[in-house]
Amino acid sequence: MKYGLLVISHGSRNKKWVQLVDQAVDEVQLPNFIPKESSFLELVENRLIQDGIYRLEAKGVTDIIVIPLFVSSGSTHLDEISYALRVTSKPTLETDLEPMDINAKIHLGVPVDDDPIIANILYERISDLSKNPQQEVLCLVGHGSKEKGFYARWRSGLDSLAKRVQMIGNFAGSESAMLLPNQVPCKIKVLNKKYPEYKVIIVPLFLSEGYFTNEVIPSRLRGFTYLYNGKPILPDKKISQWIKQQVSKHIDSKEDLL
Repeated sequence: MKYGLLVISHGSRNKKWVQLVDQAVDEVQLPNFIPKESSFLELVENRLIQDGIYRLEAKGVTDIIVIPLFVSSGSTHLDEISYALRVTSKPTLETDLEPMDINAKIHLGVPVDDDPIIANILYERISDLSKNPQQEVLCLVGHGSKEKGFYARWRSGLDSLAKRVQMIGNFAGSESAMLLPNQVPCKIKVLNKKYPEYKVIIVPLFLSEGYFTNEVIPSRLRGFTYLYNGKPILPDKKISQWIKQQVSKHIDSKEDLL
């Protein structure tokens, strides 16, 4: 048995986005005999999921630990990735992905959801905005999904993660909102009504800076008073620690990670 790590993220035409993900994977501290690959769902030439599988199998890997670097189990991409990796027999939603050519055994991990490590990263991202947390409330904003079943998983993960960040920083309250469907204005109104004199801090749940953090979120907040710095999750060495933590759950002997 020979383990290998395959980290799958969405992909982007933005080279900096790709570099940040690659950096996080490179910094995962694993023994040299456990090879690592960073692959993408789309948009990155010669770095797609099948490419990563072939490279790991060429190194003699028999067991591939797949860590989906996505922020929510409600992501529809996880459904199609599971199908493409032959973990599920058919996708819940239509997908352009076909079942992959795989000889190794696949051990599929979980996405970020409400992991405490991620909650700490998010708190650090907004800490420079906070002056008096007992007079401040949070609104955690994620991409979201309208699809049946996926919406519920997004909702559950966002709510739980928002509560974790609230507890870490001792904030007065928290809400979470999706961009799809557009819940941001409604949730800000809820916070303003419940905490009329409190400041609202917006917490973006996105891996990297880009269109959603720079344009979409501010556009949904137009007309409201809020604090926002647009800081995403990456770069942060704790993401590499999170990946290693996920890997350890799939290794038969923890000594293999020493």
